[in-house]
Amino acid sequence: MAEIYDITIIGGGPAGMFAGFYSGLRTAKVQIIESLSQLGGQVSALYPEKYIHDVAGFAGIKAVELISQLDKQLRQLPVDVRLNETVTDLIQQDENGYKIVTNKETYLSKAVILATGVGAFSPRRLAVSGAQELENRRIFYTVAHPEQFRDKTVLIAGGGDSAIDTALMLQETAKHVYLMHRRTQFRGMEHSVELLQNSAVELLTPYLLKEITLDNDQLLLTMKEVKGEHLLQKRVDDVIVNYGFISNNKTIRQWQVQPSQEHRMFVVDRQMKTDLPLLYAIGDGVDYEGKLDLIATAFAEGPMAVSAIMKQLYPDRRGPLHSTSMDL
Repeated sequence: MAEIYDITIIGGGPAGMFAGFYSGLRTAKVQIIESLSQLGGQVSALYPEKYIHDVAGFAGIKAVELISQLDKQLRQLPVDVRLNETVTDLIQQDENGYKIVTNKETYLSKAVILATGVGAFSPRRLAVSGAQELENRRIFYTVAHPEQFRDKTVLIAGGGDSAIDTALMLQETAKHVYLMHRRTQFRGMEHSVELLQNSAVELLTPYLLKEITLDNDQLLLTMKEVKGEHLLQKRVDDVIVNYGFISNNKTIRQWQVQPSQEHRMFVVDRQMKTDLPLLYAIGDGVDYEGKLDLIATAFAEGPMAVSAIMKQLYPDRRGPLHSTSMDL
């Protein structure tokens, strides 16, 4: 007979990784299926050098280090991790819960936790003539290695947390950092905005990029004042665009199982349960009243989902111990 998992977690970002670890603590037979070649999801793929400030116990931790620590934690327990596997179909079965079909294999699982985030993602690109030809040479959408910008003049476009964090990070290595935003106020966390205002980063607001010209091995940027006519020009070596990302959950929409969604987000109750039996969802891909889009929130959602599943699968088992009494 085919092996049957208690819990299958689809998605290996921070939420899925911690849910896998907690499943192991509860002695569930568990697997994590991740479509990328490494665990960590968006955190690893998009901003490995970014500092994360909403994880309890850390004054600030690099994304790559957080994922490393989560991986180390996960490997303490018998959790099957499957990389480079995309779930192509999810099929509800009466006897065995769910059949999970990937591009490599088919699995059976009593329960499933969707930790898929917002699906496949790609950056919102710069809508300026000639920008596409300069991508990955002089125009970038992520910062994998801050050292590549050492002693350079860099302009960052954007006004959210990612743009602010990137600007603050690069002021340590770059010769000069500009941060251009289309509004006079920034959308980041209050503390980050305060650090930005007290930093050496030069703020250019409210402006939008109008033209980019490669001139004498530098980029000549022409910016236009929002709701105004004033033009501003700056010469820089590189541009980093932080306009956010466009998500695509096309693969999920092709599954036979379709839990209820609103605005492409899974609808869950207080135990992270969808409207289908033993199908739960956590992380960036879920929405409920009071939801905060923080890694810290996702870390709490995983144990809630796992506990609800284990109570349903094994009602006679003892419930979770207090964290201080757990012994690995």
